[in-house]
Amino acid sequence: MRITLCLYLNLVVLQFFLGFIMTNAMVEEKAEAAFIPITSLSPPEGNTTFLDGTTWCVARPAVSPIELQIALDWACGFGKADCHPIQAGGPCYEPNTLLSHASFAFNSYYQQNGNSDIACHFGGTATLTQNNPSYERCAFASSGSYRASGASSSKDSAKKVIIWWKIEVILLILYLRRR
Repeated sequence: MRITLCLYLNLVVLQFFLGFIMTNAMVEEKAEAAFIPITSLSPPEGNTTFLDGTTWCVARPAVSPIELQIALDWACGFGKADCHPIQAGGPCYEPNTLLSHASFAFNSYYQQNGNSDIACHFGGTATLTQNNPSYERCAFASSGSYRASGASSSKDSAKKVIIWWKIEVILLILYLRRR
């Protein structure tokens, strides 16, 4: 039993360190790749937005408010778009309209997900534009503003590895209690 326990603990520790090392390697690789120009003549499949320069994703004005609200809720929830600026007191809260808030959230999601055309669909409630929708204190992100955000994604990845490691330890403790 002690040999099995030691072996399992060694595997858990090894998995933690390998996960941490691999996560950091992927983040560094992505950061380096963001600054290396690609000499390809055609963009990746499903992404044609880089051909014509900088683009933003905004809400379509003719969409029903119900569909727009559902898409906004998804973007700020499961989509994990940065919606802090459109909360009360934030620089993009005014004008306090569904169209304005949805446009900011959609663009945040779109930029965080590599400017892919697919990342600006939201069930048909969004569209791409080459006109910068920023206004007054509200700056909409563009493709260049998300390239340097590798540090925060590395912190997020490290947190995920630590959470999985904690889960492994808890499962091990539960397993040992049963024996």
